[in-house]
Amino acid sequence: MKILILLGIGLFCQFSFAQTNFTPEKLWELNRIGGGDVSPDHKNILYTSTSYNMEKNRGNTDLYIYNLQDKKSIQLTNTAFSEFEAKWFNNQEVVFLSTEKEGVQLWKISIDGSQKTQLSNLENGLEGYVISPALDKIITLESIKTTQTIVDIYPDLPQANARIENDLMYRHWNQWEDEFKTHLFLRDFSNSGVANTGIDLLQNEPYDAVVPPFNGSETVTFSNDGKFVYYSSKKMLGKAFAVSTNSDLYQYDIATGKTMNFTEGMMGYDNLASFSTNGQKMAWLSMAKNGFEADKNRLFIHDFKKGVKTQLNLTIDVTIGDFKWSLDGKSIYFTAPYRGIEQLFSVDVEKNVTTQITDGKMNVVSFSLSGETIILGLQSMLSPTDLYSFVIKTKKLENLTHANQAELASVSIPSVQERWIKTSDGKEMLTWVVLPPNFDATKKYPTLLYCQGGPQSMVSQFFSYRWNLMLMASQGYIVVAPNRRGLPGFGQEWNDAISKDWGGQPMRDYLAAIDEVSKESYVDKDKMGAIGASYGGYSVYYLAGIHENRFKTFVAHCGLFNLESWYGTTEELFFANYDIGGPYWDPANKALYEKNSPHNLVQNWNTPIMVIHGGMDFRVPESEGMQAFQAAQLKGLKSRYLYFPTEGHWVQKPQNGLLWQREFFKWLAEDLK
Repeated sequence: MKILILLGIGLFCQFSFAQTNFTPEKLWELNRIGGGDVSPDHKNILYTSTSYNMEKNRGNTDLYIYNLQDKKSIQLTNTAFSEFEAKWFNNQEVVFLSTEKEGVQLWKISIDGSQKTQLSNLENGLEGYVISPALDKIITLESIKTTQTIVDIYPDLPQANARIENDLMYRHWNQWEDEFKTHLFLRDFSNSGVANTGIDLLQNEPYDAVVPPFNGSETVTFSNDGKFVYYSSKKMLGKAFAVSTNSDLYQYDIATGKTMNFTEGMMGYDNLASFSTNGQKMAWLSMAKNGFEADKNRLFIHDFKKGVKTQLNLTIDVTIGDFKWSLDGKSIYFTAPYRGIEQLFSVDVEKNVTTQITDGKMNVVSFSLSGETIILGLQSMLSPTDLYSFVIKTKKLENLTHANQAELASVSIPSVQERWIKTSDGKEMLTWVVLPPNFDATKKYPTLLYCQGGPQSMVSQFFSYRWNLMLMASQGYIVVAPNRRGLPGFGQEWNDAISKDWGGQPMRDYLAAIDEVSKESYVDKDKMGAIGASYGGYSVYYLAGIHENRFKTFVAHCGLFNLESWYGTTEELFFANYDIGGPYWDPANKALYEKNSPHNLVQNWNTPIMVIHGGMDFRVPESEGMQAFQAAQLKGLKSRYLYFPTEGHWVQKPQNGLLWQREFFKWLAEDLK
């Protein structure tokens, strides 16, 4: 077993005289930094900062400019309305969306905060936008009505409150399907603003132009010459949409109004088209398998001059996240999960040589290129996101923003160990161990096993505003966070190993991690708990049936409890079909459901358990949490059900989030303190 001590960049020096521990209230006081785009002349950085008002129960996002020469930030907007999706218009002006007027509209402002101008006045507002390179055209993302409502069908029943469904995908993640779809409109654009008339690129097709519910204008782009628009869409409805991940890149010819499927025959997700500086090459991300949402993201390039499409074969086994062309078009920079950290890489387009750019113990959450310098958004388990400048040749890293310096000035900071633990089948598994502030190895501490969701989502140097490991450690807990089987960043074989084996090797990996760490004298083996959400919540339910008295308490948030009932109520069935094996009524899947469903192990439950769920969680419907709580109650176990009727898979409202933290730590203290 190898142990490395991880020190958060700058934090331990900066806060070495801290006196107080991090609290849930302090977590919600933090400023959340986003963006970090460099201006065309490389003199300024555009970014956002979001703060939350607990009394008003909402957040607000403002725009900021960081001057690279003066090394200072100025606040560009300061309104009661959020400004978002901000982009450089030119070196001196920024465009952005705002809710200041009726609907969401497009605005422009000078970087000194003057000459704020409304650029659009569209009746229904817009959901996103992309401006052409010549600044003469704009694509707006807008909701249009594509189907009839009950009132349309029965106008004499205006008070009727019902839904009539004839196909699947009638609800998605945390929203009920309605009569609207997001379409793309091509409009004229000038300094005076956005034209009110436009052309619907989908020509009244009944599909979303971007893949719902999370994709937006980042999946739409103009060609460099402004003649074509490319967008990523999954043009399917109902059951077809529910069982497929086959999105495609579509090319819209502005001159002819014709659309062609640019990635016909590529069966997985195709996404994020981006052009080289000279416009001769276009890159995009593509997954090979239809139905596997966690497949490896490969990088494809189409050379328009040669008329050929090629895949870049990286010399490292990773799945690509965000990517950008270098300014000279000779290479592509990209982020990827790698050995427990989101790192930045580059690949030489001609030579197919992959180079790791960053190697620090912080996640790269955003990046923007500025010659030999890269502007990075970095975070770790011990520090929320800030912007940094990174010189490629010298690897000099400089912290530019200090968004939470005042908020964290009096906070004691935990420490993190990087441990490599031997699994039951002889593999090496990275496990992060977060130790409380002012850790004393001569004392004993209650310990939490953190079970990751996803399920294919790396346990990285993430700073969460709910499952915050720094916050847990600050309450006096040791936190053990294994990168168990089924996570990216350790090769595709490790990532894929979880499919159809949810209750197998991943569970043994969890037990190997907690068993190894609990050998330490400072771990109180009589006060250990297991916690997690989504697949992590599933893991908690499963461990409750096999843990053999290792744990004294459990907390499961939005976990899958009964895989049969879950299959019958979830929405994106491609996920269930690939990872679980398919429908429970298929005799070929009987053994998989018997082996992998936690509800088959309830007879072994003997430990207190807290269940948390949201009423608008359609990925893992609320009935899963209700079943688990009811089983615990009927078995006479100490149990609690925390229910948020208006929250989905995540808890997003500030007061709900703070309530979540308080009840979470209250429950843990009852059994472990």
